[in-house]
Amino acid sequence: MTEQVKFDRVVIVGVGLIGSSLARAVRERKLADEIIGVDRDADVIARAKKIGVIDDGGTTIEKGVKGADLIVLSTPVGAINEVCEALSSSAPDDVLIIDVGSVKGSVAKAAAALPDRLHFVPCHPVAGTEQSGPEAGFASLFEDRWCILTPLAREDAAYQAAVKKAESLWIGIGALVEVMDVQHHDLALAVTSHLPHLIAFTLVGAADDVESVAHGEVIKYSAGGFRDFTRIAASDPIMWRDVFLSNKDAVLEVLGRFSEELAVMQRAIRWGDGKALEDAFARGRSLRRAIVDAGQEKDVPNFGRDKE
Repeated sequence: MTEQVKFDRVVIVGVGLIGSSLARAVRERKLADEIIGVDRDADVIARAKKIGVIDDGGTTIEKGVKGADLIVLSTPVGAINEVCEALSSSAPDDVLIIDVGSVKGSVAKAAAALPDRLHFVPCHPVAGTEQSGPEAGFASLFEDRWCILTPLAREDAAYQAAVKKAESLWIGIGALVEVMDVQHHDLALAVTSHLPHLIAFTLVGAADDVESVAHGEVIKYSAGGFRDFTRIAASDPIMWRDVFLSNKDAVLEVLGRFSEELAVMQRAIRWGDGKALEDAFARGRSLRRAIVDAGQEKDVPNFGRDKE
């Protein structure tokens, strides 16, 4: 059993949905004495402090991380290099640094450039919503959800202890933990997260461009399928811009495979090949059942929503 960890001073860099949810979870489980927020937007810090997500905060990393024994980077992936540059000279010795980004290759590269006195363990909690801002967070976001750790290739005892500490943190707030190779993570998430978001953004944009269908009709007659695509497409555009640019190789590989499958569907429809369509749909239905059986979705009508 993993020993429970406790921190004196946790610093959350980027107090949005994930950062504020982690702060709430840490506070609820009493895993930290003090939680500090750092965000380039002073209004975000003020709002987070007002609603009790953080105890104090500011807009400067160098000042904010003083005395920290845990630093959480909850910024867009594209900002990681800039943040790491600031941490390299200002973060305290032996501090545990984790991130929450859904791309790990670029993060691991930035983490490896830090001095060995800092212990950066790349993490990806596979959880979230389309909402943003400190008010959108909630403490139970990570419960029974996977958090994937992609540790650096460091064998020193201090770093290995930091990996164990990171694992203990996620388990402590209710997450399930798995350790994975960086490249494998980025390919797997290109399939399960990045491509679906790209499809959603593209589909919603295409629907908006169909000139023969009025904009009001697209909104008025949105059935469950299209409506759920719009939920995904409502995600933070800056975050997803950085995801696709940072994980372009894996995304392009998976996108190529998707394009091939789409061409098969196109041919089946054109030539009236009902068996090919039925086989493809049955495979999708089977995968849906497997996801429900794994506890990653609710087996209730309307995709888990309580109300229309």
